[in-house]
Amino acid sequence: MSLLIISGVTIRMAGRTLLNLADLTIDPGRRIGLVGRNGAGKSTLFKAITGSVTLDDGTIRLASRAKLSYLKQEAPSGPQSLLETVLAGDEERNALMAEADDPNTEPMRLAEVHDRLYTIGADAAPARAATILAGLGFDAETQLRPVDEFSGGWRMRVALATALFSNPDLLLLDEPTNHLDLEATLWLETWLAKFPGACLLISHDRGLLDRCVDSIAHLDQTKINLTPGGYDEFVRIRTERAMQLKSQAEKVAEQKAHLQKFVDRFRASATKAKQAQSRIKAIAKLPQIESVIEDSVTRFNFPEPLDLSPPMLSMEGVSVGYDGKPLLRTIACRIDMGDRIALLGANGNGKSTFAKLVAGRMEAMGGKIFRNGKLKVGFFAQHQEDELIAHETPIDHMQRALPTATIQQCRSQLARFGLDSDRASNKISALSGGEKARLLLALATRDAPQLLILDEPTNHLDIDAKDAMVRALEAFTGAVLLITHDPSLVELVADQLWLVGEGTVRPYDGDMDEYRGYLAERARITGRPAGRGDATGMQGKHEVRKKQADNKSQINALKKIAKLAEEKLAKLTEEQKKIEAVLANPTIYQPHRMSDMISAKTRFSDIARDIKAAEAAWLEAEEALEAAGA
Repeated sequence: MSLLIISGVTIRMAGRTLLNLADLTIDPGRRIGLVGRNGAGKSTLFKAITGSVTLDDGTIRLASRAKLSYLKQEAPSGPQSLLETVLAGDEERNALMAEADDPNTEPMRLAEVHDRLYTIGADAAPARAATILAGLGFDAETQLRPVDEFSGGWRMRVALATALFSNPDLLLLDEPTNHLDLEATLWLETWLAKFPGACLLISHDRGLLDRCVDSIAHLDQTKINLTPGGYDEFVRIRTERAMQLKSQAEKVAEQKAHLQKFVDRFRASATKAKQAQSRIKAIAKLPQIESVIEDSVTRFNFPEPLDLSPPMLSMEGVSVGYDGKPLLRTIACRIDMGDRIALLGANGNGKSTFAKLVAGRMEAMGGKIFRNGKLKVGFFAQHQEDELIAHETPIDHMQRALPTATIQQCRSQLARFGLDSDRASNKISALSGGEKARLLLALATRDAPQLLILDEPTNHLDIDAKDAMVRALEAFTGAVLLITHDPSLVELVADQLWLVGEGTVRPYDGDMDEYRGYLAERARITGRPAGRGDATGMQGKHEVRKKQADNKSQINALKKIAKLAEEKLAKLTEEQKKIEAVLANPTIYQPHRMSDMISAKTRFSDIARDIKAAEAAWLEAEEALEAAGA
């Protein structure tokens, strides 16, 4: 018996037909990857399956009593702990336990409730929930903290844990690795391999699709076509089919041309009229070969940077951190033109902090940093999407970023990443996640940087766009520093692996297969996911526990420091303006006012120093608050 039947489904959204008489059947235990271009309707289909989108035609039927679990894109919130939040996701268990605790439950019903609780393994549920949370990066102490203490990305991990925990018959996962680090992604692959239920998975990660599904459902031209095997097999079959259809179409076209030539030559001839009519009928009977309509190839094109002599950037004995406490120490590294570096390590170990240090967005706490004076850095981070202005267009953003450029130059930079004139003129609020990612890439590379720092660059890009990025990076002559949860992207792009962990950054000599083995061995020895940092991003067990114990009080203290620094900045800036006005008055420089002039200049220098210190204090407090998820 089938678990889910999608029959003749048509869905129209905003005047577009996303699905037209589409069909798909999912049997128990099947693992199907759902692929298609951005905007094809993959997420809309998920919403239709869950009932939150109305069908224009057709039916979607879930088997009777089948349990469905859907990874929602809304992050959970509230004062309850992570463990309580995940446990609350199993509605059946919660309802049964409420009945079991109700003194008014009849004895016969109570016996049924206890039998069902035993069947679903209710007693083991807390341990199972804790195991899933641990796999996604939350240690035992962290699992007891309130959800509201975590940033959006970490809360999305809780949403994923909730979806996995409910033990459904059918699991719907829409880009489940977007908020995971590489270690958690590898754990999820292992979990899915053991999951006994059926799964429909949307992902741009070709490796995940190859390792975790047995079929590919391709949503293309409003239809769903099912192909057996993983993504590589899907590409092979699709390519062979396209070549076969092309060959057939060429043979038919050749026959048609030969017959048409006879018709054109002898149609007017009385002696050949019958033969010409016969061939006209033969042309009409030629088979109609299904057309292979290929989408336009996605192309990315990074601007060519100015060449720099080595080293482009180097560090020696560098430390960096927050609130006066180093997160990373004794960093010694070098980056040159052409380097392709991927950072490994769990979220919270300091990958993003190191990236900000390299980009010049954080000051070192110690050590030496050499930076070529002509070095330009392009920084892409997915959270920058929040900084886009909803009512403006990509053109507006690019013109502001390139104030001296012409409108055509701005359009050309956007076109490098597939934002044509129509999409460049749309409001940000109307763009898809993939289109916003393309805009951020265009903005990050507007100055032709020699160093590209890419922090999760493919989260909202479809597979074709990701392939286009890989091709563009291959042609890019500058250096790349990559942070990604996608193992296949690391394998395709990087020729150096740097491990961020244990409070430092160091080269990793193995490849990704060896790194998987390293993680598995660490997990076997320690009994927990290997390389796992905690969600606060601080190093050392003692420091973690101390921070967790008084997390709220520290956050309040940091907020107070930031507020006081901000108030001090305002006062100093006001006083600085007054002294500037005094120094701008020519009379201050007359001989009899020499002492006043010296006093004003001395005070002006003192204020400038105090402003710098206040700005540093404010910045440290804000970065510490960000690191704490506040």
